[in-house]
Amino acid sequence: MNLTDLSNIASLYKNTEKMPVLFLGHGSPMNAIEENQFVQGFRDIAKEIPTPKAILCISAHWFTQGTLVTSMQNPKTIHDFGGFPKALFDVQYPAPGSPELAQETIELIKPLLAEEDYNWGLDHGAWSVLKHLYPDADIPVIQMSIDYTQPPQYHFDLAKKLDKLREKGILIIGSGNIVHNLRMIDWKNINTVDFGWDWAVEAYEKTNSWIMDGNFQNLINYQNQGTFLQYAVPTPDHFLPLIYTLGLKSNNEDIKLFNNHLIGGSLSMTSVKIG
Repeated sequence: MNLTDLSNIASLYKNTEKMPVLFLGHGSPMNAIEENQFVQGFRDIAKEIPTPKAILCISAHWFTQGTLVTSMQNPKTIHDFGGFPKALFDVQYPAPGSPELAQETIELIKPLLAEEDYNWGLDHGAWSVLKHLYPDADIPVIQMSIDYTQPPQYHFDLAKKLDKLREKGILIIGSGNIVHNLRMIDWKNINTVDFGWDWAVEAYEKTNSWIMDGNFQNLINYQNQGTFLQYAVPTPDHFLPLIYTLGLKSNNEDIKLFNNHLIGGSLSMTSVKIG
């Protein structure tokens, strides 16, 4: 980063106390309109952190070739799912965007490449949780996509380049699920809290331990950790937002788990607050 980049960011956002970083286990899109302990957990965590000047969200549901950053003034609410009630499709989250923050984000991660995007918006990985944290939709939100061509270490290292934003009042959120195997859900127990298959329990316990111990390399190398994580993370999309959150941890920052439960046999709602 050069002095011009730092000056540009400073002109947009004044220095603040360093903002926390979140990973939110977003679960079913229905969490957007249902009342349960998990959405209450989202509301409670918002009370623990300063009101952000803007939000940068890395969602499991924007998986692209290359890295894109939403740069429109008014991002649309994307209903990127099917088979749910009309009430869910009626939800709008009309938060403004921030083309200026998008441009600064792109500058900040150089020499890694990212491009401005004017077609996406806010997918349900973003708005289904943000509507509980900030229901007035009055805080600017941008999304950064996940480049599916890159390995986990790339995403961990990219996240570190975003750290300067935390000192400018920007809340960075990764949104996904650590244990996320939709093919192995026990539909009879889809809403049963603390029910998990044996492999899911093992994945839940070990990933929690690695997070709290700061053993992030085991999480970055999750594909080599055994069958239990191969079942828990059959595809990387919902797991990589966690890697972004962990990549932003500074030395001596506290880590807190919340919404820390398995549901439906093969999903975890475990969420993480750093700082």
